[in-house]
Amino acid sequence: MAEDKTLDDLFLDTLKDIYYAEKQIVKALPQMADAAQSADLKAGFEQHLLETKNQVDRLEQVFELMGKPAAGKTCDAILGILEEGKSVMADFKGTEALDAGLVSSAQAVEHYEIARYGTLLAWARQLGMSDAAILLEETLKEEEATDRALTKIAMSSANRKAA
Repeated sequence: MAEDKTLDDLFLDTLKDIYYAEKQIVKALPQMADAAQSADLKAGFEQHLLETKNQVDRLEQVFELMGKPAAGKTCDAILGILEEGKSVMADFKGTEALDAGLVSSAQAVEHYEIARYGTLLAWARQLGMSDAAILLEETLKEEEATDRALTKIAMSSANRKAA
């Protein structure tokens, strides 16, 4: 019989998942910035790369607060989402629809992160991990702001240009 797993175990498991995901995103964002045609989208990806590096640092602080080594756990979900983004870059390279596709791909990443950070924040509060909750909430707010910025780019130019 499997050992009894607790919310603490689930929190740590999910923390490892998002840590792995953020490290993959750090690798993908420069490629997305290079592929972007609009200056606004390129700048947005470059800005989010800096934020994502800070988010990795925050996750390392959460591991430290827990007395655990910062370690990732392969996240098949983010690998799939990023692979779809690579396909968009390859299939739509040089077309008017590329930036709209990049925005869509980036928002899929953001929505995954928002789901993960929202869950981790709720669990941190439930577990009385107030210092971790502060760090996770800061990242959640950044992810939500990035999602809003991507929507603005999509609505103001990328979708119109693609149409």
